[in-house]
Amino acid sequence: MGKYEKLLEQILLGSSDANIDFDELCRLLVQMGFDMRVRGSHHIFRKQGVEERINLQRDGGKAKVYQVRQVRAMILRYKLRGETHG
Repeated sequence: MGKYEKLLEQILLGSSDANIDFDELCRLLVQMGFDMRVRGSHHIFRKQGVEERINLQRDGGKAKVYQVRQVRAMILRYKLRGETHG
């Protein structure tokens, strides 16, 4: 199992939402086919076929807990789990 698959599993399990590295979460979303745009401290992710956008902000070196929960909900809602590559 690769690094991004492990991170995806960690997010889906929901047991360590406060311990998700911000940069790794951004890379995971890009790996899953999201386009990233940065406006100030906001990292905005969009993907064709996904209605909502994901807006992430850094909390130190970690992603904010409520934003990790939003990412998990979106992955589950759109069944994006198997789309990582690399």
